[in-house]
Amino acid sequence: MPSSRSPDAAPVAVTCGEPAGIGPEVVAKARMAAPDLPFFVIGNPDHFAGHGTPVDVIDNPSGARTDALSVLPHDIPGPARPGHPDGAQAAGVISAIARAVDLTQSGAASAVCTAPIHKKALKDGAGFAYPGHTEYLAALGGNVDVVMMLACPELRVVPATIHIALEAVPAALTPEGLESTLRITHAGLRRDFGIDAPRIAVAGLNPHAGEGGTMGRAEVEWIAPLVARLGPELGCFGPLPADTMFHAGARAGYDAAVAMYHDQALIPIKTIDFAGGVNVTLGLPFVRTSPDHGTAFDIAGTGRADPTSMVAALRLAWEMAGRRAA
Repeated sequence: MPSSRSPDAAPVAVTCGEPAGIGPEVVAKARMAAPDLPFFVIGNPDHFAGHGTPVDVIDNPSGARTDALSVLPHDIPGPARPGHPDGAQAAGVISAIARAVDLTQSGAASAVCTAPIHKKALKDGAGFAYPGHTEYLAALGGNVDVVMMLACPELRVVPATIHIALEAVPAALTPEGLESTLRITHAGLRRDFGIDAPRIAVAGLNPHAGEGGTMGRAEVEWIAPLVARLGPELGCFGPLPADTMFHAGARAGYDAAVAMYHDQALIPIKTIDFAGGVNVTLGLPFVRTSPDHGTAFDIAGTGRADPTSMVAALRLAWEMAGRRAA
């Protein structure tokens, strides 16, 4: 699908991610798979060679080309050794993210698209103090409140709690937290997806959404009253039984679903579109997307990495940035 934005708009800034993972390969492959999308990558140019895509070293984002992989050089020393992270590269990987944000906020780039990082490598090599990209980007954006959305053409879903144990979910869910998630989701659907009156389906926490209190009281005691109160303003409804809200007919009735915990959100989208899902951070003062996969050290360097999710992430970043600029 060709881009509808002007090719003169600022390109998307792609961060290098973990050099030892599949990031360099999927970025290089994405360049050839999506010749209409203007983007450049921040990293060591040598790390992107050897993937069948010409590499072009640039000194300014405005020089980004679509017939070659444009690389804005960044200080990340040493070779990329597939499957073997190098702690000496961690500081450069982290600062590449900050540089992408700076370029986007200055207008030199239109959005940030992040290749996968390896959190342990960054922590061990450079004392990275954040659980992941999302928290670091929220800090770079001014310590704003954000939510994680997973998106594909058939489904957008937001988990109200993310990387915590299932046993910790009931205590982590609060009326204040769920309201914040719903507000950020509603604002993101309007600003970044161009939906004037979003419809947000809210999942229940318990089986059958508690079935009137017989399978849990959270829905009766606070989730349903909260959703009812916010419904007229935010277009949210529920809570709905999670086991019946993700089939095709149900999905036609909403623009995004808010789930109560990680797997409740991610299982349906990974089932529907395992290769093409995109991670979107809503609530930031800039656009950020990422492919919905990790560093995949087990296949790094084999040439088997699938760029589908990276292409989808780049395309969505470009489209979202266009809506913000309109």
